[in-house]
Amino acid sequence: QVQLVESGGGLVQAGGSLRLSCAASGRTFSLYAMGWFRQAPGKERQYVASISRTGDNTYYADSVKGRFTISRDNAKNTVYLQMNSLKPEDTAVYYCAAGVSAFRPSSYWGQGTQVTVSS
Repeated sequence: QVQLVESGGGLVQAGGSLRLSCAASGRTFSLYAMGWFRQAPGKERQYVASISRTGDNTYYADSVKGRFTISRDNAKNTVYLQMNSLKPEDTAVYYCAAGVSAFRPSSYWGQGTQVTVSS
């Protein structure tokens, strides 16, 4: 099992940047692929990005490609989501997830962190 805690959300103007962090407990962090998902009010949870166990491979939703960057530091048991050129439509609760598949890791979830982008 792994416990995930997100941080770094907040309010930012359109065009601005935020960096989300997700700290994982346990010694098995490097065994899991990690990902970020988001859920806007009244909408279903949506895949954002994911990264393989070693960090060699990254994947992105088309809506964030070129603006967001996922990375991980296995020594710190932490995965990051650098978000640049933010848009109002990026407003959502962002969730960190861990799992077996690097395409859609979804076995374990954090509690979420709110990101609000004002126009």
